[in-house]
Amino acid sequence: MIVHLDCNSFYASVEVAEHPEFVGRPVVVANNNEAGGGIILALTREAKKLGLHRGDPIFKVKQILEANDVAVFAADLYKYRNVSRRIMQVVEAQEIVLDFLQYSVDEFFGLIPDDDPECVRQCMKQVVDVITESCGIPVSCGCSVTYTLAKTATWFAKRYEAYGGICIITPEVREKALKKIAIEDVWGIGRRSVPRLKHLGVATAYDFASLGESLVDSLMTTAGVRTWRELHGIPSIDLSAPEHQQSIMHSRTFTFMETELKRLHELLSNYAADAAVNLRRENCLCRTVTVFICTNPHRTDLPQYSNAETVKLSTATSNTQEIVRVSLALLDKLFVAGYKYKRMGIVLGGLVEDEGWQLDLFDNINTSEKRRLMEVTDRLNVKYGRNTVRLTVQGNSPVKSSADEDNTI
Repeated sequence: MIVHLDCNSFYASVEVAEHPEFVGRPVVVANNNEAGGGIILALTREAKKLGLHRGDPIFKVKQILEANDVAVFAADLYKYRNVSRRIMQVVEAQEIVLDFLQYSVDEFFGLIPDDDPECVRQCMKQVVDVITESCGIPVSCGCSVTYTLAKTATWFAKRYEAYGGICIITPEVREKALKKIAIEDVWGIGRRSVPRLKHLGVATAYDFASLGESLVDSLMTTAGVRTWRELHGIPSIDLSAPEHQQSIMHSRTFTFMETELKRLHELLSNYAADAAVNLRRENCLCRTVTVFICTNPHRTDLPQYSNAETVKLSTATSNTQEIVRVSLALLDKLFVAGYKYKRMGIVLGGLVEDEGWQLDLFDNINTSEKRRLMEVTDRLNVKYGRNTVRLTVQGNSPVKSSADEDNTI
C-alpha cells in the first residue's frame, strides 16, 4: 500500500519545535521585505482560529497579530530543508517504509508491503510517532493503493480528528471518500481545469471519476487521464524514477537593496556554494554557470538595470571553489555602479551524471583530491551546521532575503 506523509503547517511547526515556549500559542512564519512587510507563509492552528490565512499581507493583519500576541518568525528555508532531510533519515532508519522518497520539503511518499488496513495503520502510527518524538513535527498520513488516493486520504487525516492523523482509503470506502472531496482539492487537478470541469457539473472527485476516460483525455490530456485512473485505483504515476534534472537554480530577492560589489560577492558566493551542495546531492556535474542580477522593477522612481552572463566550462564540475570562482567573475562583468540591486541568482546548467563523465585531457590531476575535499566538507556541514566549513569570500554575516528560491528544473 502506498503511504503519503505530510507535515502539518511545516514551517510554523519547525519554529515551534525550536522554540517550545510557543507551544499552544499562535505562531506565523512570514517572509519580509524592504518596508518591513511581507506575507504569511505558514501558521499554526491557533493562528488560524484568529482568522489569519496563508497569503495574508502582514500589514493588513498587523492589528490581529499585535492584539493576540502572535509570534512572527522570519522564514528560514535552509533550516526547513535540513529538518526535512532529518525526517528522511529518521524514517529510513526505521526500515518500515520501503522506497521512501521526498516529494517536496514537507511531503513524502513510500510503500508498505502489506494491504491489511490494520497492519498498515499500526506501522504508520509507529513511523509518525517517531517523527514527532525525534523532530518535534506533527505529521498527517494517508494510505491507499495509488499516489493520488493516498494524497486524498491525507486530506481527510488533516481535517478529521477522528482519524487520529492516519486515514486509509480501501477499495470498499473509495467511492464514499471521493464524494466528500471537492474537485479543486484533488491532487493533479490544476486551477485552470477546475472552471471547465465545474461547467460540466463536476463538483467532486467522484463526479470527475464518473466521467468517461476519452472525455477526460480531450479536456486535460495525459496528466488528467493519469489522475482519473488513479482515482479508480489504477496505479498510473511513477515517482520512483524522476526525470534527469536539467538545471539547479539559487536566486534571492534581497530584504534591502544592495549597492556594493563586495556585499554582492559575499551573497553570490553563498548562493553558489548552496547550489554546488545541491548539485553533489543529485550526483551531478554542471557544464554551464549563469549569473543574473537586476534592480527592483516596482521602484519606477529608481534607475532600472538587469543583465545575465553565462560561461561554458571546459570540464563539468561540482566543486564549490570552481563554481564560486566562475560565478564571481561573471558578477564582475555584470556589475554596474550606481544601481540599487534587488535580486540576484545563479543557475547551474547542462547537468550530467557524475558517474563515468569523461574529464578534459588537460584537466587538473588533483580532481579526485578536490572531490574528496568536497565530500568531507559536506559531511562536516551536515553534522555541525551550515557553513561551518566555508570559503573566506562567503563571509560571516547571515544571508537574509525576502524570498528564498531553490529550484531544480
